[in-house]
Amino acid sequence: MNQEAIETQVDVLSGRLAALARRYSLLAVYVFGSRATEIAERVGVGSGGEAAASTVASDVDIGVQPDWKRRLSAAERVELTLALESELGVPRVDLVVLPEVNPFLAAEVVRGELLFARDQIEESELQLYYLRRAGDLAPFFREHWRDVVGSEL
Repeated sequence: MNQEAIETQVDVLSGRLAALARRYSLLAVYVFGSRATEIAERVGVGSGGEAAASTVASDVDIGVQPDWKRRLSAAERVELTLALESELGVPRVDLVVLPEVNPFLAAEVVRGELLFARDQIEESELQLYYLRRAGDLAPFFREHWRDVVGSEL
């Protein structure tokens, strides 16, 4: 496949991802975990990091941030997950909705690869929000860990 055809495929996938984000009122879409670099490069937003070896059995971890006042229904989550699996050409997507997860997982998600942002400034503020939230709670988590497990984290 020539370079022009590859670039066209990337543009089409990126456009479809943006259409999905608009359809579900998403501020940002991230990929994280073991296949983050591979998927980001497929969408055309890769940071040039080294991609982990892909296996068909490995799922793809996707994090989404809906508009702040919007909640995705169970049906919408299923539809979005199936659409992402289809568009990315993967057998399984694990979907994480950022406002609903613990701060440490949310921080891990926003440190992944950004696939879509409705607005770059808004997305940067979103990253800062989740990273600051995890940072603020880290001392309490360490203390709780010490109380429960009896050793330092």
